Amino acid sequence: MSLWNSDTIKDVAESVGISNLHDDVAKNLAMDVEYRIHQVLQEALKFMRHGKRTVLATTDISHALRVLNVEPLYGYDSLRPLRFGEASVGPAQPIYYVEDEEVDFEKLINAPLPKVPREVTFTAHWLAIEGVQPAIPQNPTPSEAHRLSEGVPKGSNTTTSLAATTGNSENVAVKPLVKHILSKELQLYYDRVCSAILDEAPSSSLRSAALSSLRHDPGLHQLLPYFLQFVSEKVTQKLRDLFVLNTMLELLHALLENENLFVEPYVAAIVPPILTCLVGKRLGTEGGNHWDLRDFAASLIALVCKRFGGASHTLLSRLTRACLKHFLDPAKPLGTHYGAITGLAAIGGRESVRVLVVPNLKLYEKVLKKDDQDPEEVRRVVEAIYKAVETLEDKEVKMEEMEEGEELREKLVKKVGEVVADRVWKTGRMPLVKAIVESRVGEK
Repeated sequence: MSLWNSDTIKDVAESVGISNLHDDVAKNLAMDVEYRIHQVLQEALKFMRHGKRTVLATTDISHALRVLNVEPLYGYDSLRPLRFGEASVGPAQPIYYVEDEEVDFEKLINAPLPKVPREVTFTAHWLAIEGVQPAIPQNPTPSEAHRLSEGVPKGSNTTTSLAATTGNSENVAVKPLVKHILSKELQLYYDRVCSAILDEAPSSSLRSAALSSLRHDPGLHQLLPYFLQFVSEKVTQKLRDLFVLNTMLELLHALLENENLFVEPYVAAIVPPILTCLVGKRLGTEGGNHWDLRDFAASLIALVCKRFGGASHTLLSRLTRACLKHFLDPAKPLGTHYGAITGLAAIGGRESVRVLVVPNLKLYEKVLKKDDQDPEEVRRVVEAIYKAVETLEDKEVKMEEMEEGEELREKLVKKVGEVVADRVWKTGRMPLVKAIVESRVGEK
């Protein structure tokens, strides 16, 4: 027994020109219509439940018809409530219809045209470029950002600070962020690697194994920011411990050599510890061999510039500016000057030495000739300068084309000062002398 009336099927059939529809056909069609309506309602109820609603909407019916591959041109979808009218046709059941609103034709013609909707477009929005937030309408102004940040506690004890303001600081347990994000296996790996790297045994197999794992193992992407944070903390806290500083640079070197890691987004976190080990004011204890540490840091700076200098258009300029600032500061110790000179040669190579180092050597001689300077430190700095200016030598210069004697030496002294000139002149490398004397800023 069909719930759908077969008389309705006959009425529809008559409207399309079929007058003599058999009763069995009408009954079967009514059952099929009822099945289709149930199918549409079931699909529509799914859309209603996924929309977190309890009232079925006409849009749910439209979506259900579209899912069932039926042309969704049925029902009413309006932003205003519908008004239904009643029409009686004889003694039969009344028919309900939607009343059409009467519109004044003259008012419709004179009404202004609606605005043309905008086309869908996509625009690029930079939240920050090289760590600096650009001043564009989408980003908050500095005053707005300052106002939003007022009253917000900062630092690793944020949870404790917030609890203290509410008076519930007694039962607060602050856990490291690594415990909430990393799996137990990665946490255990991180702890074991950190402890193995700091093993001070002269021939520590654990440290070698840990560095080898960092250099070759895949799957360390989640741990990369935590290793960088570990390096930053140790370099900041252990400036007097040369072993720890060297170990941290070895850790960074291993991470940079790992081809499975995408290190480029973390360059801003990698550079500061290396730069600290390069131009730090006091590294290690007094009399310690911090020169090798600075050489190692310079080689890492060169590696970073080679790999990421093209992607970051300000990286080379910022590193060069930092090293040049320390080189030209006479108040800095000679160890810092050594690192700055080595760093300039590593960052820009021959061009940096020609443009930034050689023109300042004559003035820098005053620093080398101070009475309170340690002779060993002066020798180290002079050797660093000599290694830097070595890159200027032109191997193709012929001996016949060069001046010889005191005249050339005087030009060299006038160019780089007496201390550096003596070191260069003792080598007897006339092509190098000629290259230094003839170097000009602005030439290539």
